[in-house]
Amino acid sequence: MSAIEIRDLSKSFGPVRAVDGVSFTVDAGTITGYLGPNGAGKTTTLRSLLGLVTADSGSALVNGRRYVELDHPLSEVGAVLEATNFHPGRTAYDHLRVICTAASLPVARAREALERVGLADVSGKRVLGFSMGMRQRLALATALIGEPRVYILDEPANGLDPAGIQWLRGFMRFLAHDQGAAVLVSSHVLAEVEQTVDNVVIIARGRLVRQGSLADLVSNGGAPVIRVRTAKPGELAPALERQGGEVELADGVLRVRNLGVEAIGTIALEHHVVLTEMTEERGDLQRVFLELTGEGEP
Repeated sequence: MSAIEIRDLSKSFGPVRAVDGVSFTVDAGTITGYLGPNGAGKTTTLRSLLGLVTADSGSALVNGRRYVELDHPLSEVGAVLEATNFHPGRTAYDHLRVICTAASLPVARAREALERVGLADVSGKRVLGFSMGMRQRLALATALIGEPRVYILDEPANGLDPAGIQWLRGFMRFLAHDQGAAVLVSSHVLAEVEQTVDNVVIIARGRLVRQGSLADLVSNGGAPVIRVRTAKPGELAPALERQGGEVELADGVLRVRNLGVEAIGTIALEHHVVLTEMTEERGDLQRVFLELTGEGEP
């Protein structure tokens, strides 16, 4: 059983179909990036998981149960949906202390959580004076308070500076890879997602368009592409094709599949063709995202 299971989930708001038959899973010990353009249905999916939205059909389960069926939800699921739902007059410590009391958790966890997210020095400061980045860290501390093994994070990097984003990246890896938690994270920062997640789920207009491991998604369809420049592309291309290469020629540049760098170099040498460039192209998440959704960044 997967830690998070979304099965044929659908939800409409009036005439708008926000989520349309979406299915995917998140396993323990992995980080899954949930991506899509603005309005694609990401937040509706996450809110359905947390029982804040009632789906029209399908299911959204945590550890095999709906959120409302969990006996001790804060000890099973940690969530960050927005960093604005704090009482401005409370201190960071008092906010977490109230959460601990309400959930029958040891109050000592309040200070432990503040330590873990780097807010120990401002634990006595009122939230009213917090920056957006500090509020994000406090939201993460709230998610940690029950020491759950499932995390649902909606745009957790909002408001964080570059150092904070780097810290968040390492923090999510620690939760998943070191502690075995399942982490589902929605983000619009594609470059950061690409450095953090193990798997990717992409939706557009409420529908699933692709899911799989990040490595497979950005691997150019499974075959590396070698970019080759030479003064004689018209001579080299047919030689490469005779050896099983798939060759595209555009603007004097060859893009070659099914042959490695060493094989291309050997063929060029045999045909007395001088190469001025030979590099392996890496796929990137942004390119794949734009191709799949036909829209801007999520």
